[in-house]
Amino acid sequence: MLFPDPEPPAHTRPDPDTYPIQWRRYWRTLRFAAWLFVRVLGWELVLRRLIGERRIGRGRAARMQRWAGEFRALAVAMGGVMIKLGQFISSRVDILPPDVIRVLATLQDEVPTVPSDLIRKTLAGELGPPETVFARFDPVPVAAASLGQAHRAHLLDGTRVVVKVQRPGIRVLVHTDLAALAVVGRWAMRIPFIRRRANVPALLDEFSAVLWDELDYTLEAAHAEAFRDLFAQDKGIYIPQVYRAHTTPRVLTLEDVSAIKITDYERITAAGIDRCDVARRLINTYLWMIFTKRFFHADPHPGNLFVYPLPDDASPGSGQHASGQPLLGRPFYLVFVDFGMAGRVTEEIVAGLSETLIALATRDARRLVESYQQLGVLLPGADLDRIEQAARAAFDRVWGMNLSEISGMQFTEMADLSREFSDLLFTLPFQVPQDFIVLARCVGILAGICTGLNPDFDPWKEVYPFVERLLAGNGETIPPIPGTPGASPANLWRALASRQTFMLLLDMGRRVASLPALADDVLRRADRGDLSVQAALTPELERRLDRMEGVIRRLASAVLFGGLAISGAILYAAGEHTLSAVGLALAGVLFLRGVFGGR
Repeated sequence: MLFPDPEPPAHTRPDPDTYPIQWRRYWRTLRFAAWLFVRVLGWELVLRRLIGERRIGRGRAARMQRWAGEFRALAVAMGGVMIKLGQFISSRVDILPPDVIRVLATLQDEVPTVPSDLIRKTLAGELGPPETVFARFDPVPVAAASLGQAHRAHLLDGTRVVVKVQRPGIRVLVHTDLAALAVVGRWAMRIPFIRRRANVPALLDEFSAVLWDELDYTLEAAHAEAFRDLFAQDKGIYIPQVYRAHTTPRVLTLEDVSAIKITDYERITAAGIDRCDVARRLINTYLWMIFTKRFFHADPHPGNLFVYPLPDDASPGSGQHASGQPLLGRPFYLVFVDFGMAGRVTEEIVAGLSETLIALATRDARRLVESYQQLGVLLPGADLDRIEQAARAAFDRVWGMNLSEISGMQFTEMADLSREFSDLLFTLPFQVPQDFIVLARCVGILAGICTGLNPDFDPWKEVYPFVERLLAGNGETIPPIPGTPGASPANLWRALASRQTFMLLLDMGRRVASLPALADDVLRRADRGDLSVQAALTPELERRLDRMEGVIRRLASAVLFGGLAISGAILYAAGEHTLSAVGLALAGVLFLRGVFGGR
């Protein structure tokens, strides 16, 4: 049964027209974007045509890193939306190259704290005078982020709480930056190679929706209450209580659950807690949320996860994992905070992932491409046949290998594969939906945390039972695997392959039955002259084509040089000295290009 996602309040995304625009900030963003576009177009359109892809490609990684660094500096200087934008696009591994991702991944909330008098002014406007609401309010913030900052406090009855207060004027900055980014998005869609890679306005719409949601603290409070209800019967997970009487769209008051940070390994060990227990509980909790409830805490970075030691004689449920395995060390709570981002696994993602796993298990490249379509990760106009060829080639190279063997493949093998399908790698006809990106980012962070807690952590052993139930949801039975469930990836693939034997035979029968019609279609297209043949380029053939292209380019330059030189001489003899100079100058440029263009 799916866990119901709380409905966002009606005022979650306010009317942007209610906020003014800070024009100086607006034009600063547009100036940066315009200068960036000029340089990108200059290198990728003008210079690439003049001196060729090979020369431009050599310095592309360094240029993109430099431009990403410039954006990072702008984001740190402007704060607010720009930091959030950098963090958002750094997760889009389907759109940006790794060189840019590495630079933007270091972008954190590097912002100064808001003076306490401004914080108290916001509190007074939202809840009333702070002294009438809190018995004590610490003016020194616990944490400061781009959208708000948190302070410790005591309610009038002495309850310890953490109060999250929104930065004054942040909504005006958000409206200003989103208005400027909307213009930038329209500019970007006029550039062909950007338009082929991404739907920029759609990405900005996703980013805008996420940002306005984060600015409504009542939505975060609803998420916190939903997770508290979700784990009400779990004795090993603790979710802080929300104090609704002290919560508004700009102020959020939560129970203070200060504990040991999940990456503070020394304190965890000193408390008598086994780090392997923490890793298992963390991954099992997330797998349960993702695969069973399909509603999960989407921001599991170390600052949002804590470990709270319990007495050795704590309640029975806290002494074991969700999987039922006994603890190796002292019992503890796994504590979650910060519920601004909550992810959901849609029915489309579940169905698409199931198809992807089946396609991988049966080495069915066509089915794999169809699963990509079901997941919605292929851009319109993507060459499906070419993607299928790439999938089939990848199957042939890595099938039967385990993860360590794949990671140990020779670089030359991977380089050959990338050269063979360089057209796909350059165009990247993939754009992963935001829900899937949130899930992938979440899993990636979890893998890093669990490995830090336990270097020998085996994710397959924990994941297998959940994947088994996911695939069984298709209405088919998975045969049991002897021994420990999920002991290795090979067991998983064998199980998947065995359960798909009948379906695979049916699929082969369908394809055999369609052969006469397919042959008739091929012959008719050949008769009309519409039949096209695709051949994979070998590295040697690619080098020869590059040399041939260079010769043709120099030949064209030579022809144009001769025509312009003769025309310039004739114009000079006729007394048209200005036109003659222009013609001879152009002839000189073409001469230099012909001489040096192929070297």
